[in-house]
Amino acid sequence: MTLTPSTAPPVTAGKPAAAGAGQRVQSAVVTYGFIFVTVALFAFFSLTEPTFRDSATLLDTLRYVSVAAILGLGVTLTLAVGGMDMSVGAVAGLGVTVAAKTMVIYNQVGAVAVLAVIAAGALVGLVNALLIVVLKVPDMLATLGTLFVIQGLKLILVDGQSISPGMTLDDGTTAPGRFTEGFLSIDRGTVAGVPISVVIFAGLTLAAWIFLSRTRWGRVLYAIGSNPEATRLAGVRVGAYRTLAYVLSGVLASVGGLILASRIGQGDVSAGTSQLLEAVAVALVGTSVLGRGKPNVWGTALGAVLIGVITTGLTIKGLPYYTQDVVEGAVLILALVFSFTLSRGNRR
Repeated sequence: MTLTPSTAPPVTAGKPAAAGAGQRVQSAVVTYGFIFVTVALFAFFSLTEPTFRDSATLLDTLRYVSVAAILGLGVTLTLAVGGMDMSVGAVAGLGVTVAAKTMVIYNQVGAVAVLAVIAAGALVGLVNALLIVVLKVPDMLATLGTLFVIQGLKLILVDGQSISPGMTLDDGTTAPGRFTEGFLSIDRGTVAGVPISVVIFAGLTLAAWIFLSRTRWGRVLYAIGSNPEATRLAGVRVGAYRTLAYVLSGVLASVGGLILASRIGQGDVSAGTSQLLEAVAVALVGTSVLGRGKPNVWGTALGAVLIGVITTGLTIKGLPYYTQDVVEGAVLILALVFSFTLSRGNRR
């Protein structure tokens, strides 16, 4: 039967519009989903726990996450070149040990300890670069190996014991030095009421953003991560830039170690162990911010804030510490879904 215009089925105009609306919603979820999760959790804890809204609590939250955030910035730099630095937590712990030994055992001032810690971090970054760039060891395997070496080295440097002022040395004498007031102020001091560690976190975040997004070096790092062979054929010294990324990661991890040493006030041999997973998490989750799907500094910073909000909020609510990892992990997975699963479906 031939259909005349009067008998032909009508075209449903609403379907294309509905499909377009669905795509816009999904696109918005992909772009702003991570930010929405952070804001929603912040609002929930603020409404249900009045103490969460206190400025002191918020500053303490930022102070708590400053170490993981700074380590995460280092991981972000290595992700930008298509790699991954798994040694950042161990480097931070090494920084704690070096700082303590420099001031307590060798009786040096805080400035010397700062230089020694940063030099140690840069050295580890060079070792990682040697393994990865020169010896062609895969990034994760090389930095995991470095992680285990550093953990053992920390114990060797201090004979397996934590360093604290007034401790008895092997020769029976008392350790002559102590953590200086200036060094302790790195985490315990404030500037206009803001903890110095938070100021350092904010300053390094801004500097890393300018470096990655507003300089030629940063654009080259992203180009290497996207297509290293094409970048090499364009005349770029890929190995030198990858070395730069790992050295900067080591330096940033050592800065996190300085803050951690100032916070602890002693050379705890277990320091830094728990920082690796949080640093990697904030860097990976940061890729979901604004649907970019690539490492970015502001995403890493917001990832750190999300972890801080979760940890502080659950602590105020009195949840047992062993439940916090479960909730934290679930929220992080949800944020990653916004970045990877939904964005992949959106591209289709």
